Amino acid sequence: MPSSVWPRLAGLLLLLGALTLASPTIGRADPPQRLPTQVTDEVAALDAAGRAQVQRAIDALYTDHKVRLWVVYVADFAGQGPQDWAAQTVAMSGLGDRDVLLAVAIKDRAYYFDVPSGLANVGSGDIDDITINAIEPALHQGDWAGAAVATAAGLSTAMAGNGFPIGPVAIGGAVVVVGAGGVMLYRRKRNRDRARADLDRARHVDPRDADALAALALPALDQRAKDMLVQMDNAAHSTAEELDIARSEFGDAAVQPFVTAFEQAKSTLARAFAIRQRLDDAVPETAEERRHMLVELITTCATAGDELSAKVKEFDDMRDLLIDAPQRLDALTQRVVEITTRIPESEATLMRLSGEFPAPALAPVHDNVRIARERLALAEQAMASARESIALPPGRQGPAVDAIRSAESALSQCVSLLDAVDHAGENIRHAIAALPSALDDARRDIAAATTLSAYGGGPLALARASAEQAIARAEAAKDTDPLGSFTALAAADVELDKALAAAGTAQRDAQRLQQQIDQALSTANAQIAAASDYIATRRGAVNAQARTRLAEAQRQLTQAQQVRNADRSAALSHAQSAAQLASRALMVAQADVAQWQSRAPSSSSGSDAGAVLGGILLDSFLRGSMRGRGGYGGYRGGSSGGSSSSGRMGRGGRF
Repeated sequence: MPSSVWPRLAGLLLLLGALTLASPTIGRADPPQRLPTQVTDEVAALDAAGRAQVQRAIDALYTDHKVRLWVVYVADFAGQGPQDWAAQTVAMSGLGDRDVLLAVAIKDRAYYFDVPSGLANVGSGDIDDITINAIEPALHQGDWAGAAVATAAGLSTAMAGNGFPIGPVAIGGAVVVVGAGGVMLYRRKRNRDRARADLDRARHVDPRDADALAALALPALDQRAKDMLVQMDNAAHSTAEELDIARSEFGDAAVQPFVTAFEQAKSTLARAFAIRQRLDDAVPETAEERRHMLVELITTCATAGDELSAKVKEFDDMRDLLIDAPQRLDALTQRVVEITTRIPESEATLMRLSGEFPAPALAPVHDNVRIARERLALAEQAMASARESIALPPGRQGPAVDAIRSAESALSQCVSLLDAVDHAGENIRHAIAALPSALDDARRDIAAATTLSAYGGGPLALARASAEQAIARAEAAKDTDPLGSFTALAAADVELDKALAAAGTAQRDAQRLQQQIDQALSTANAQIAAASDYIATRRGAVNAQARTRLAEAQRQLTQAQQVRNADRSAALSHAQSAAQLASRALMVAQADVAQWQSRAPSSSSGSDAGAVLGGILLDSFLRGSMRGRGGYGGYRGGSSGGSSSSGRMGRGGRF
């Protein structure tokens, strides 16, 4: 091949690499990326002080050993493994044999530490020490800046050949390296502040909300559980003492409902103590097991508290009622006088209404005056019994409580009975005037129910049938019982309105879901087309991972199209998955091409290099047309097999 061709090929490859790396990446917010600076913070993990500490550590490492540490904080690794994400970022950023990468996914709680394999004095054991004793402890505590500082210190120690393990000594060394003598004190204070904030947040979480409790930090969750257990045990002791006093005042029969509630609460509290015992015994639990048990303990205490509280108000009212019995009886006597005065007036009103309306219209109130007289007599008897009870010695006055409550209930019913008579005429006249409009409204709702029947299901059909029956009864009895007809029709129409509202919401949800499906399918088609075109025209450099994701994206799209009418929710899920997979396929393919370009030899003709990138030479070779051309001296496309495929090594995982 003429030597004059190689400069043109080099220029072509540089241009193609620039265009490829500059092309927009479609997909999630945190895909592999070309790092703009040595500290990239996508999620605001570092405050100003933390960022300054990290930068000082990075600068010191470079000053002492001419090694560049690149630190990146993201929310997640876009669904990839930490090693794959880091390898692609290394390739896209053009990191060389003096560049180290620490990638931290805050939300995913994952990281990867990527090191060139030829870095002086840094071997596999040193990487293990740095990750296990420096990076992971800091990340586990949420000390994002400390992880980077400790990484720089560990690298500096290893490259200096000191050979001592990374740990508190190395972290102390890091403080010296970066010239920040107060880092450890600052970190301790920040941890204490965080612990206090976590505990304060824990104390404001509803103890019945298991999901919210499970999201709390484990130390705060443990302290909340201890506090709840102490509070409930104190409440149980106080309740037992009050029950003993109440039993002497009211007798066993009167306090039995409270005793039953108390025994149930004690049983529930005993289960909570059993959980605490298991937590405190010598048998260790995993962090997840401990979290689950603490949540169960707190919710169990909350249940015990609810069981005690359910009767507290009634219990307190009973005791207060006995204390205030004389005053209550005086007030009841005044009410008896008022009701006695009203009865003749209501009786006269009822007689007048009988001449104005037919008997069926007055049927609901026809016997009200007679029943009111009976309730009044019952109240007077109960009041007499109460007075006898409160005259007894303390400890024997309990029956007065039930007697007073009986008198109050009887007098309250008297008032309701007489009020109904007094308002009957007004109510009947209103029903006569409003019934035609109510009938029209119910008929319109029935018509609407017919339109929405596909979305309302059984509840709408049942409400519609009830409304139709109410219309039929109202039309038959509108002259003889307008009030009863209007009341029944109004009740049926209210239920129909509720069912219509639910059906309307279901209709809007269905329409919105269909719009989402259409949009998701359109997006998936566009993403798949973009990824497919990109891979097809650069297939000489694209490896299996991108192709596999593209194939899965196409399968998910087909599945979405097949079920879009039968199962809309599944269709939406498949379409969204197709779009995400296609986006990731394009992202991985771009990384493959960037890696391929970084390895491409500087001596290749423009047409032949383009043929290799586009897979054209490979196609020709498979068809036999490459025989006799001699190839390109073993030159081949890049690999996306992770750090090891590019002369790098590393460690990573969850923290």
